[in-house]
Amino acid sequence: MGFFFFLPRTTQTTRTFSPKSSSKSVLLLISLIFCFFLFSCVKKEATTEEEIVAYIDPLRVRATEISSAMEDRLLIAQLLISGIDGREKLSQNTIDMLTDIPTGGIMLFKYNLNSDKDSISTLLSETSALIKEISGIAPFMAVDHEGGSVNRFPVDIAYLPDASSYRETSDEELSQREQILVQGKILTTIYEDSLRAGLELSALGINMNFAPVAEHLTDENRFFLSRRSYGEDQDFVSRAASAFVNGMGLAGVLCVVKHFPGSAGKDPHYSASVLDLDKNSANKFVSPFAYAINNRARAIMAAHTLIPAIDSEIASLSSVVMTDWLRGELGFSGIIISDDFTMAAAGKLKPEEAAVRSVAAGSDMILVWPAHLKITLDAFTAALENEHLSRERLLEAAQRVIYEKLRMGLVE
Repeated sequence: MGFFFFLPRTTQTTRTFSPKSSSKSVLLLISLIFCFFLFSCVKKEATTEEEIVAYIDPLRVRATEISSAMEDRLLIAQLLISGIDGREKLSQNTIDMLTDIPTGGIMLFKYNLNSDKDSISTLLSETSALIKEISGIAPFMAVDHEGGSVNRFPVDIAYLPDASSYRETSDEELSQREQILVQGKILTTIYEDSLRAGLELSALGINMNFAPVAEHLTDENRFFLSRRSYGEDQDFVSRAASAFVNGMGLAGVLCVVKHFPGSAGKDPHYSASVLDLDKNSANKFVSPFAYAINNRARAIMAAHTLIPAIDSEIASLSSVVMTDWLRGELGFSGIIISDDFTMAAAGKLKPEEAAVRSVAAGSDMILVWPAHLKITLDAFTAALENEHLSRERLLEAAQRVIYEKLRMGLVE
């Protein structure tokens, strides 16, 4: 909106310039400008919060509309990522399970993908179509595809090397400028490899990748992440992980950056993960995640790691870590996905109890395997009834999931 000021046309024969008349004109112009800004301010105050959000990002308003119209059972289902059995064709048991609980995501494993491209594509298409028919929303079709040993496909599909193969090599004989050029070429290669593999994944029907690892190597996590990390240099790890995310993103694949805030000890599938860091040290420790957030990362995995100086709960169950730190301090607005609660590092809670507590603390999606799917949905329903989980928190989580699906074109 704009204003046009029209001054009366005069001629030199009827009007002459004088400082007095000029001052009046300036004062008039200032008054009009002041009125314009006053009007703008009043109008802004009268604008509803929904109108402001719609102006900024109409997809968020649409996500709110969709989630608000859904019954609780379908809302809960949007938060769950589960698996399917077999390959090439869905079993009747899986069809019945997904018809009853049309999950927000499907996690694919080697036994689903050990086939040719056409067979994989048919299986994924059938699964996605079934869920969309029931809920109206297509699922995330997810896989762990970091590269190297973390690969669920036959060797000729979407090949990626280990992250360790990209590690920056330092050569003291190179000048600083030459070292920058070498690093730039490595980062370009990561981006190009990620884009190429991402295009293959997307063509198969996969739209979510639980990768990359954005943790730098330390003496504590080296055993677990040796070949899965981009190395010890945090700056390089930050840039490498973001190059991977952006390559996949351009191909239409949403990356889940992992494992926030980091890993310690041995494999968390079998043992506890504890980081002995104060808050200042922890902030430096997670700098690759902060860099990824500032470079378009839209999903992050919360680990079962305990940092006693920050909270007495593991990260995946901690509102201090997920809500206050990851969202509040680091400014992350995307999807937080908890790691698998059947892992030893998750503690002794039943998976369904941990799932509810995780969402209540701030996560948005949960990995739940088929054997626990019905029990977990029932646990969420009970938590809503006894107010251990608020419907506002459930809606907030579902809205984030649906927003990303809208952004990716998975919701019509």
